[in-house]
Amino acid sequence: MTHDFWQPEFDIETRPDGTIYMRETSALASHLPNMPACLRHWAETAPDRVWLAERPHPGADWVRLSYGEAFKQASRIAHQFLGWEKNGQQLGPDRPVMILSGNSIDHALVMLASQVAAVPGAAVSPGYSLLSDDHGKLRDLAGLLKPGVVYCDQLAPFAAAVQAVLEAVAEAGASPPLILAREPEAEGLEAEALADWLASPLETEARAAIAASIDRLRAESIGKFMFTSGSTGSPKAVIITQEMMVSNQQMIRECFTFLQQQPPIVLDWCPWHHTAAGNKVFNMVLFNGGSFYIDDGKPSGAKIGETIANLKDISPHYYFNVPVGWEMLVEAMEKDADLCQSMLSNMKIMMYAGAAMPQPVWDRLQEIARRTTGHDVLLASGLGSTETAPFALMCTTGSEASGNIGVPVRGLELKLVPNQGKLEARLKGPSITPGYWLAEAATKDSFDEEGFYKMGDALRPVDPDDLTVGFYFDGRVAENFKLQTGTWVAVGALRAQLVNQFGGLLQDVVIVGENKPYLGALGLLSLQEVAAQFPQLAGASLAEAADHQGLQDRLAELLARHGKAASGSSNRVVALNLLRTPPSLDKGELTDKGSVNQRAVIANRPEEAEKLYQGEADILPSEQAS
Repeated sequence: MTHDFWQPEFDIETRPDGTIYMRETSALASHLPNMPACLRHWAETAPDRVWLAERPHPGADWVRLSYGEAFKQASRIAHQFLGWEKNGQQLGPDRPVMILSGNSIDHALVMLASQVAAVPGAAVSPGYSLLSDDHGKLRDLAGLLKPGVVYCDQLAPFAAAVQAVLEAVAEAGASPPLILAREPEAEGLEAEALADWLASPLETEARAAIAASIDRLRAESIGKFMFTSGSTGSPKAVIITQEMMVSNQQMIRECFTFLQQQPPIVLDWCPWHHTAAGNKVFNMVLFNGGSFYIDDGKPSGAKIGETIANLKDISPHYYFNVPVGWEMLVEAMEKDADLCQSMLSNMKIMMYAGAAMPQPVWDRLQEIARRTTGHDVLLASGLGSTETAPFALMCTTGSEASGNIGVPVRGLELKLVPNQGKLEARLKGPSITPGYWLAEAATKDSFDEEGFYKMGDALRPVDPDDLTVGFYFDGRVAENFKLQTGTWVAVGALRAQLVNQFGGLLQDVVIVGENKPYLGALGLLSLQEVAAQFPQLAGASLAEAADHQGLQDRLAELLARHGKAASGSSNRVVALNLLRTPPSLDKGELTDKGSVNQRAVIANRPEEAEKLYQGEADILPSEQAS
């Protein structure tokens, strides 16, 4: 594997106060200056190569878009953006392009076209439009950004959301945005058809204006606004500059050296409004002239079949999924040798993030990879955030266990500050955001006196005597708390430990117990694993499964084993309640990647947490457990 990944060397300094500074010794190589320049470069050097592909519906043939045609189409859209004007205003950072719909070729073209025209694009979680009851977060975002253009693939399903955006923009005192859609028909709304824009000719003067616009882009030009999860209020708009995106891609290229040997093939379902897919993976393909196959599947019972069908057709070099998605794929791979062969024949790296990877799933996946390919395939994770573009720490060394998030990538400096007995991570480098849009106080609070961005994450060295081996995620500093005894609780590490110890029956847990005499937890059942171990619960709801006596007895046994293995009160959960309704996106309890937000669940469900201390817990340790 060594020829596919970097071999870093580090400078490490420890100050008298215990603060550690760590950076890779080499400088980043030169690279293209912005993402639109990457699209133009590949349109000129590999015009017929596939850039994007999607299936119009499951089982349909792939619709493929080449780099050459993509640049032409993005230029036609950008030409319209350059000509937009209302009440003396033009599109720009003060009037960006807001995209409401999910991943698609047209979504990608609109996003790149906005950047070509020096206009930030802002992709918003479709959940804020389609799953929200009041469109509250969407209204907040629209009032903050005051978009000049609102785009969605199909207008009709988004009609209520678009109306909410129009109202919020009006309340903010701005002129109404232009509505653009691939399918623009919706009652009560006027919209322009994207097809009309794509059919418009580009004259010589327009092409010259496009070229000039790309050449005028600067490192500090805002390419995107991306949003935090908003778990403790309205989402903040993170400023994503062109320098952030291209420097981050050069970091990836120098870490994943296989990208320098061949254009990558990627199949991916993760949403582009989230930084892991919208910045890292989407831009990784474009930066390196690869091919991106849009997977309309998802890690859910209803959609995983589409992902499996796509993986039997496309052999990626890079593949990412959340742990629950990997669990579903492992189940399928163990029964389907053809799936294994197609999925793993080109594979260089299998990524996971968003939650802890249960060790049994890790072990099964590694065994499948070895059996199929005859060698190890790197299974790894990393750490980053929207504010870090996001690639910041990465593990590229083989491991026998999950959890190592690696070391700081080339071009970034990691600062580890002692905090509550832990090491708080801070970062500095060209891929770090300059701050939050129109949020001066929040921006100031996010950086320390040396200009390091404060991630809010704690890290724990894999080997305290050799930091180059990597780090474990040690929880969010803000999530950690003290028991009544004054003992600190490392929430992140304990959550990962519990998920692992419960053998996949729990998809995630929330740790409670601040200022309480002992720890409790709120557990989210993995209905797929529950059905596998208790076939009679196939198709059951969370509430139905939670009330099943056999499942409760099994969880009680596992809770007792956990308690016996714990070393003290700070890592021993005494009582467990099961969530009977799924986490809510509207309330910030669920992130876009499907993981549970600890602080939001506790804030929104105080009664369920309090029952753990009133003798009303669902699960208490079984005395018969061994």
